[in-house]
Amino acid sequence: MIRVGLAGWGDHDSLYPPGIRPQDKLRRYASLWPVVEVDSTFYAIHPPERLRTWTAETPDDFRFVVKAYQVLTGHRRGQPGSGTLDDVFRAFRESLAPMQEGGKLSAVLFQYPPWFDCTRANIRALREAKERMAGIPCALEFRHRSWFSEAYMEKTLSFMAEQGWIHSVCDEPAAGAGSVPTVLRVTDPMLTIVRMHGRNAAGWESGGGADWRAVRYLYDYSQEELSEWVTRLEQLARQSDPAGDLLVIFNNNSGGHAAGNAAALMKLLGQGAPDLEASRQEPEQLDLFQYPEMGE
Repeated sequence: MIRVGLAGWGDHDSLYPPGIRPQDKLRRYASLWPVVEVDSTFYAIHPPERLRTWTAETPDDFRFVVKAYQVLTGHRRGQPGSGTLDDVFRAFRESLAPMQEGGKLSAVLFQYPPWFDCTRANIRALREAKERMAGIPCALEFRHRSWFSEAYMEKTLSFMAEQGWIHSVCDEPAAGAGSVPTVLRVTDPMLTIVRMHGRNAAGWESGGGADWRAVRYLYDYSQEELSEWVTRLEQLARQSDPAGDLLVIFNNNSGGHAAGNAAALMKLLGQGAPDLEASRQEPEQLDLFQYPEMGE
């Protein structure tokens, strides 16, 4: 099954009526899309109660992709903070427990930083991370091109399959060593994730600025580019188990294009796409004085 969704549910103004409370957005989001990527878990380990609430607020067939906490992927260089790295992994696993027990956790996404290149030390770090996350499905996304260089691509993919890493396939610009090509290969037949980052080559290398994230992901996919992905998803589906999932996450949020692009792709796939115009409307309220009571 191909499930199309967005990165986060809080920033997509086109989905919600004016004045909607933040705590009501997930319910509205989940009525429109079948999957979401949780980005806030990258910045902090949430209490299990929060993930229990998210699990309870969504339909039975709704799915989450949860980004791994930044300490676990080496984005915070040096000491992991309070406790050892084992302690941090343990706390992160505990936070995920309600969502996993509820059957809604598709995968934890380990997105490694641009300086995480293909070396023996980093291969060892991947082995250790997978061991620490035993029993929890984990997806792997690289940001350094060396992993998919001509010399290492097949070895990287074989290693991922052997270790049980789910492939997070990227659509992003070819912008030097800090980006990866789109590699249409499945490493786990039951799940593949596709993350649509946009193709803003000029903005990709803008790290360090105050608004780097907004610049990097400022992109609006054309109909032709989305049509290309219909063919690519069919290619990935042929490598997958018929009962498996392909999750497509649009991460080009900063310009407000993600929801429209995701809906357009769903239409190209022949799926029922959410009506974004209708989703912004307040539910109609019955006028108590307009209709006669029964029996009158």
